[in-house]
Amino acid sequence: MMLAWLVLIPFLGGFLAWALDRRSAGAARGAALLALLLPLVLAARLWTETPLRLAQAGPWLREADWPWIPRFGIRVRLGLDGLSLLLVLLTLAIGLLAVLAAWTETRERVGLFHACLLWTLTGVLGVFLATDLFLFTVFWELMLVPMYFLIGVWGHEGRVAAAVKFFIFTQAGGLLMLAAILGLVFAHAEQTGAPTFALAELVGTRLSPAAARWLFLGFAAAFLVKLPAVPLHTWLPDAHAEAPTAGSVLLAALLLKTGAYGLLRFAVPLFPDAAREFAPVGMGLGVLGVLYGAVLAFGQRDMKRLVAYTSVSHMGFVLLGIFAWTETARQGAVLEMLCHALSTGALFILAGLLQERIHTRDLRQMGGLWETVPWLGGAGLAFALASLGLPGLGNFVAEFLVLLGTYPASRLATVLAAVGLILAAVYALQLVQAAFHGPNLRGWRVPDLSSRELAVLFIMLATLLWLGLAPQPVLDTARPSLRQLQPVAPRATVAP
Repeated sequence: MMLAWLVLIPFLGGFLAWALDRRSAGAARGAALLALLLPLVLAARLWTETPLRLAQAGPWLREADWPWIPRFGIRVRLGLDGLSLLLVLLTLAIGLLAVLAAWTETRERVGLFHACLLWTLTGVLGVFLATDLFLFTVFWELMLVPMYFLIGVWGHEGRVAAAVKFFIFTQAGGLLMLAAILGLVFAHAEQTGAPTFALAELVGTRLSPAAARWLFLGFAAAFLVKLPAVPLHTWLPDAHAEAPTAGSVLLAALLLKTGAYGLLRFAVPLFPDAAREFAPVGMGLGVLGVLYGAVLAFGQRDMKRLVAYTSVSHMGFVLLGIFAWTETARQGAVLEMLCHALSTGALFILAGLLQERIHTRDLRQMGGLWETVPWLGGAGLAFALASLGLPGLGNFVAEFLVLLGTYPASRLATVLAAVGLILAAVYALQLVQAAFHGPNLRGWRVPDLSSRELAVLFIMLATLLWLGLAPQPVLDTARPSLRQLQPVAPRATVAP
């Protein structure tokens, strides 16, 4: 039941937070914290058992299987391996930090706000644990609806349009994925005589090359929209700019990772030949995202939109690492997922804290803030340096591994992606300069970071330092899963 509790506790905690709002907003916030802390402790306990279990036979550290709709071969199948364990830990930790960081931002319908937040996290956890494709689709849609309300109800001025755009893009991708899942299930049923949605049974289904390509594209469409890959990214800046702080953190740190996880867990293993054919396109989209996101970030004057475009750039490295088709590049992609969640999530927290204090996100109206909020300015500098890939922080190790693993597959892609590191320095330093340095022309006098806010940011920065200086435990945890998810040997088929 341990895997079930990882999903059920946040789900039930959402109802509890909503109910306790009648008593006090503080009780609702406390319930949300407890609903994330308990499964985080469970997940941490699982990680302590990981070295022993990784040495045992079998792809999963933990499994759960209960009947659901046996007529159609649908069961409640949950599985935890090293990759999903890292992402479950990330989900619970980021959720906990997001609640703490935005503790005073939401003052209306606080209980319902935290319920939507917890239900979004429930969907994300389910996506990382589901090994039944029907159950995976349920969780995929579950995380969409409460996030829509987080943006549309508690967002900023343009929240409704941003929420609708987010919903249309992600729902369209989800429908294509559902059609591809049904096509795969029907093809498997024709060969075996029994329908099933079990991932382990669907892997290896015999398909014609044309059918495999179309079904792969159905899966890839949903995952590339959520990643997001250029040119399917246009919903992201609007959603980030209008979402409340906690919503932006969840969106950047977690929901984008479900797209990358879907490619690694489902699209590539289910359709390895079609995925290998798509690899040059996938690498090209990754490089395009790295460069395009960095250039667009430099041109932004809205702080949250700037950080949103940096996500497009960083997730381009993840896409590049996945389709480079080497173990080193995919290890870098997984590490980049974790480090991007921390660095960009922290930048969204800082943007939210600034907006709460000075009521603007316009970088042209900031400037000179360092003299009045030195701790906040120092945190901004630290996470901007993490975003540009400063050696010693986790982002540097992740992007270095991606580039190192991509080089045997495509030297051109490696060189172009490396240019993105230079552009990252430009937009990161511009962010720090525009927000915190220069003359304080508007005479800002605002409070600095509170002890709660400082603790949240310190935890995130300390984790980035750990991932930068000692990433081996994370790489060792993910390695067996990545080898299982790449069943065929790499082939040098990608054009230079």
